[in-house]
Amino acid sequence: MTPLAILFPDLNPEIFSIDIGGVSLALRWYALAYVTGFLVGWWIVYRLMNRPGLWPGETAPMEPARVEGLLTHVIIGVILGGRLGYVLFYQPGYYLGNPAEILRIWEGGMSFHGGFAGVIVAGLIFCRRHAIPALQVADAMALVAPIGIGLGRVSNFINAELWGRPTTMPWGVVFPGPQAQTCPWDWAGPVCARHPTQLYEAALEGALLFAVLAWLVWRRGWLKRPGAVTGVFVAGYGLGRFVVEFFRQPDAQFMTPDNPLGHVLALGPLGVTMGQVLSLPMILAGLFLIIRHRRQAA
Repeated sequence: MTPLAILFPDLNPEIFSIDIGGVSLALRWYALAYVTGFLVGWWIVYRLMNRPGLWPGETAPMEPARVEGLLTHVIIGVILGGRLGYVLFYQPGYYLGNPAEILRIWEGGMSFHGGFAGVIVAGLIFCRRHAIPALQVADAMALVAPIGIGLGRVSNFINAELWGRPTTMPWGVVFPGPQAQTCPWDWAGPVCARHPTQLYEAALEGALLFAVLAWLVWRRGWLKRPGAVTGVFVAGYGLGRFVVEFFRQPDAQFMTPDNPLGHVLALGPLGVTMGQVLSLPMILAGLFLIIRHRRQAA
């Protein structure tokens, strides 16, 4: 065992489980991350709606009581969009041949980019139904989104999934399982340590992005410029995900003997993964909203 590797800690994906009538019911860290992210997000957005001074014209975009309805729409958007995004972006051939498998979301398989699209659609429906300014509501949701993202990535680490490419860096982690221990044939290390990209994303797309957005909202008054906070979130997530993709192991369905790194498009020596392809439009859209904000402020 090389000293330049960290053994994966003994973590159980299940917090606890109970047996009821021969049926085992378990609470998993991943589910708890979703629930915690939704509840903390609801609490922060509720408080924002009670702070009219943060908003344009000293008026919050909606009554605090409506935040609960918004949360319901967001949950539906995340689940439906995340699952359909995974099906369409990552394994369309498999699910076309096995359509009944699409409903088995408890077995895993969610796409952030699909969930993001689902939240946009759900949010627009909610705002249209209640005649609420959509960009201002988007800004509130953008502020709290990194909380759920960060918790979700920590859960990915606990589940020992979505690990990174092999590395000799001292913080490389020896993840369990034969797939995690399958390294390139020319790998020189005694063990197959990998980048803990789940934690990279939790730090960049979660903690750091939330800190930046919170500073812009409460210290710089960016909620008074509709769309600005959303722009920073969209561009910030897209940029963080694009960078981490260089270290993240691509999904197995994109890896073939002729394409062992799983590159979807071969653009130069680094290649471009599906995660990077889907992140580029987010970066561009976020920059557009930020530039629009700057022009309004000029």
